[in-house]
Amino acid sequence: MNTTNRFNAYKIMWVLVFFDLPTDTKRERKAAQLFRKQLIKDGFTMFQFSIYLRHCPSRENSKVHRRRTKNNLPKYGKVCILEVTDRQFGNMELFFGKKEVEKPNTVQQLELF
Repeated sequence: MNTTNRFNAYKIMWVLVFFDLPTDTKRERKAAQLFRKQLIKDGFTMFQFSIYLRHCPSRENSKVHRRRTKNNLPKYGKVCILEVTDRQFGNMELFFGKKEVEKPNTVQQLELF
């Protein structure tokens, strides 16, 4: 089997979680903190303050992580889950001020027999 077909840029997915959670009360801050911790526990990394992302080797795997995120939604606030292909993610341009910066490293997929 040709590995380029198995791991092409249209089958590998990235899941991005955007959120805007209230932090006015102690209870709301705790809920927001718990949501972030659950994302990290599920393998997400912080991309920006309220944007977390996770590399998934397939659509089926991304579906699992989207479902877990939905199961951990806080009671209040806004949460958006976006799934993009590795190809789409690779077309992203990142800037810090006017200076272009490198994209996060793509996870290397290992194949075990």
